[in-house]
Amino acid sequence: MISFCLINIVSAQSTTVNATASTSQPSVGSTLTVTIAISNVQNLFGLDATLQWNPSVLSLSNVVLNVGDSQPNGVLHGTITRDYNNINSGDLYLNETKVSGSYELVAQSFGHTTSSYTGSGTIATLTFNVVGTGQAGLILTTDLADQAVLGQNADNIAHQDTASSVTAVASGSSSIPTSSSTQTSSTSTPTVPEFSSTIIIALFIALAIAVTVLAAKTSSKNKITSSYAPLSAN
Repeated sequence: MISFCLINIVSAQSTTVNATASTSQPSVGSTLTVTIAISNVQNLFGLDATLQWNPSVLSLSNVVLNVGDSQPNGVLHGTITRDYNNINSGDLYLNETKVSGSYELVAQSFGHTTSSYTGSGTIATLTFNVVGTGQAGLILTTDLADQAVLGQNADNIAHQDTASSVTAVASGSSSIPTSSSTQTSSTSTPTVPEFSSTIIIALFIALAIAVTVLAAKTSSKNKITSSYAPLSAN
């Protein structure tokens, strides 16, 4: 009963193909790697994967494939060939198309004795030079096909494609908030207590002087009044 439950859980996992970037905010002049990987696929026999990007931000410099029996844990089985006119049973046909802002990989196993692929693994790793700032615009679209039953056509494998969101920044910029930005926000707050204390002290001094002058004037007036009082009496 336990084994049956586990099998149901595994089979219920959905198939995904992801284009995952090494960083979400690369700087101009640096390199960016994007890994195209497949997860939880069953009976895979062929794929067509296209990755698109903004050519004003990224420039493709290298592609490393991880397909075929010659690669450890390679996705799909068969001996790699690029000659479509000379394909034999047990071969894995590959075709790559590279144009500005796009890369397409077609990989197809051949022969009913060739095993289909089940599991998860990396399909390809693309390396880019970051040449400009802005949105990289990564878009991944794929078609997956299973191994056809003899005498029948292959069926498409339902799955979901996802791609990382990448924004290139100017050289020297960082995606992590720096301490200077925090300091800027804190120093922008007026230092009201310091100015208030100075003003209060000045007011006290001015008030004390005013009181002293007023007291002096009052005292002088009283003296004058008292000195003239006898004269007014006469």
